[in-house]
Amino acid sequence: MAASNPLTSARTDLAVAFRWAARLGMHESIANHFSLAVSDDGRRFLLNPVGSHFARIRASELLLLDAGDPATLQGPDAPDPTAWHLHAELHQRLPQARCILHTHMPHATALCCLQDFEFLMLDQNACRFHGRIAYDRAYAGMALDTTEGQRVAQLLGPGKSVLFMGNHGVIVVAPSVAQAFDELYYLEKAAQLQLLALSTGRPLALIPDAVAALACAQWNDYPTQFSELHFRQLQQILDQDEPDYKT
Repeated sequence: MAASNPLTSARTDLAVAFRWAARLGMHESIANHFSLAVSDDGRRFLLNPVGSHFARIRASELLLLDAGDPATLQGPDAPDPTAWHLHAELHQRLPQARCILHTHMPHATALCCLQDFEFLMLDQNACRFHGRIAYDRAYAGMALDTTEGQRVAQLLGPGKSVLFMGNHGVIVVAPSVAQAFDELYYLEKAAQLQLLALSTGRPLALIPDAVAALACAQWNDYPTQFSELHFRQLQQILDQDEPDYKT
């Protein structure tokens, strides 16, 4: 069966992530980029093509790129250069970055625009990210050379899976599409709640650091495959509503 082919499955999973990012308003039309490594060394990876709207991306349309090919940006199917310079470097340099989701989703990006902001341990969803968020406060324009990818890779060191990019957006990295999308979803939910709480002007009831650390560990050791279960439900909804995503 075609679905048993690892590359076909990778394409299908990534297409699910694109379609649901559009459904949930976590995209910017043809901007932002999702990628998935399909080789052990991270050199070969899938990426959305230039000009494709998240709501219409199909599995077969995803570009299969080789980070070691210097001619990639010269061909007729060249990827977006900002995506290339970030994703090609991150996939090769970060073992935890099998899947990379970069968005300008509204609530998390709003927090990225607050001076010296650090993600608050304000609710159970926020605790999931305790100690796992890195910050980039040096926005300097678009990523149009390889040095930017190298710089971002250094920020996402061991134990970090989320990058808050000042005045820009967020990057989430994970071992699989299901895990990355689940993290992206709950990151945005927690960011939305933080903005609502901050908007009241009332004192915030922050969760103590030790309790937040415990809740984070509980998230990571949860007794069900929560991310996979969530993602497969999303896929089943698309199978019914938008089956063309996997063509």
